[in-house]
Parts: sequence; structure tokens; C-alpha cells
Amino acid sequence: MGFFDRLKKGLTRTRETLTAKIGTAVLGYADISDDLLDEIEEILIMADVGVSTTEKLMQEVRKGIKKKEIHTPADLKPFLENKITEILLEGGAGVRMAAVGPTVILIVGVNGAGKTTTIGKLSAFYNYYGKKVMLAAADTFRAAAIDQLEIWGKRTGAEVIKHEEGSDPAAVVFDAVKAAKARGIDILIVDTAGRLQTKTNLMSELEKINRVVGREIPGAPHETLLVLDATTGQNAVSQAKLFTQSAPVTGVVLTKLDGTAKGGVVIGIKSELSIPIKWIGVGEGIEDLRPFSAEEYSKALFDK
Repeated sequence: MGFFDRLKKGLTRTRETLTAKIGTAVLGYADISDDLLDEIEEILIMADVGVSTTEKLMQEVRKGIKKKEIHTPADLKPFLENKITEILLEGGAGVRMAAVGPTVILIVGVNGAGKTTTIGKLSAFYNYYGKKVMLAAADTFRAAAIDQLEIWGKRTGAEVIKHEEGSDPAAVVFDAVKAAKARGIDILIVDTAGRLQTKTNLMSELEKINRVVGREIPGAPHETLLVLDATTGQNAVSQAKLFTQSAPVTGVVLTKLDGTAKGGVVIGIKSELSIPIKWIGVGEGIEDLRPFSAEEYSKALFDK
């Protein structure tokens, strides 16, 4: 099964709660009415598109009705498909790479979102394409995080730079950057602690890591990716808002899309926060994390 087929299969529950329900709703009405529009609005909210994004889409629908772009209930679904696709396509989602020397990717997110697994899968992805990968275990507050990263390093052929539990995360990153430059590493992926409840400490820690990396490699980190669990729906949007206050997040990795009916959160994150979705995960397999394509996501979501 190719990745698009896995994506389409992974979005089955989201399609059932979003696009299939919209299709069913419009069949029940002969004319466009307030009741029909209320029903569509409720469907969007229940699919975790988010209240503000839903309001924005419904405003577009009402404009479309006034401008005679929507004539019958049957016109509503393709109209919404186009508007949602426009949201997904805004801004692009390419991964920024260094012109010279190691590309540094900082990984942030709360514990439990799938941060370490994401790092392992990113390592496998780049290794498959012939890149030399190094991992930095800068989540020094959890021994389990360091151990898990070492397992992923062995599994994907990536060297892991680590210190003892409780060490200064910035010191780990400093050593990793030095090693990456000396050994001709293409991609350095840095794990960080996920402790949102101590936001001030987290912010100062991330700022210190950024300073260390930027001093050694101008322009680094090239990406700061926030890992979010799609199954948490609107909580993922709340986490994204908090993390963007603490770190210069350049993109989102959305995991566990295959296990949720809340895949509409992709639309909400893109619309409300203007942060590009850069990677998505649709399964447990090592190959089930891929760069996000708005076109493919829209095609899979609307079963085209």
C-alpha cells in the first residue's frame, strides 16, 4: 500500500465525521435554509475544525450564496471542499535545509505527543534518502527519553549524542553540533523536554539551545518542529498556541491521524495559527511519517 492509500485509509474516521456527514446533510434538504447551514456548522465543529475556522468557513458560504456561487444544497459540499483546500494550501510546507553544513531540526512538544517516535521516523526517512543523521538527547530530565532515542539511533543507523540524566540540555546540544560539524553530518535532530507546565523554564531552556546552535551554525536551527497528537483535537491547537509563545515554531508534525475522527484539526491549526503542517503520521510503521502535501490531504479527505 502506497502512502497516499495509507493516508486515505487513515483519514477514514475523519471523512465519516466531516465530508460524508456534509454529503448526507445536503441530501436531506430541497433548498438552502438556516437549518441546513446550522447543521453544516455543527458538523465542522464536531470534526474539530475549530470554532473560529468554522465561523470563517460559514461566512464564506454565506458570501457564496449572496454572490450566486451556491445555488442548491448540492453546491455546498464542493464549495466547502474548495475553501478548505485553499486554507491547506496557504503558505506552503516545504522543509528548510541548510545550504552548507548540518541542517539542525529542533523537536518540541509535550510528553506523550509522540516526540521521540517522530524523531526516530524522521531519522529513518532521511537515512533512506542517503543522509547522515545524528540525534541529540537534550531531553535530559527523563532517562526513558534518552534510552528511547538510543534505541531509535541503533534502529536507523544514527549516532546519538547524550549526557547523563539531569545534565544541561544546552551542553548536550553544544557537543552534538560540534560532533555533527566534525563528522560531516547532514541532519542533526535535537530532542527537547516537553514540560508545558513550567513554561518559563521551558522558554529559557529553548532560548539557550537556540543561542548555542545559532552561534555554532549561522541560521540554525533551520526548523523548530512542534509535535502534536491529532487524537487530542482542539487540545492540540491550545498546545500549539502555548508553544508558539515559548519558541519560534516553524512547522507542525501531526501524529496519529489514523486513530482519530478529529483530523479536521489540521484545517484549524493551519487557519488559526498560520503554522505550516510539515509532516503527518498515519500509522505505527516506521514509514508512516511523511512530508505533508496539502493536495494529497485534501484529495484523501474528500475521497477524490
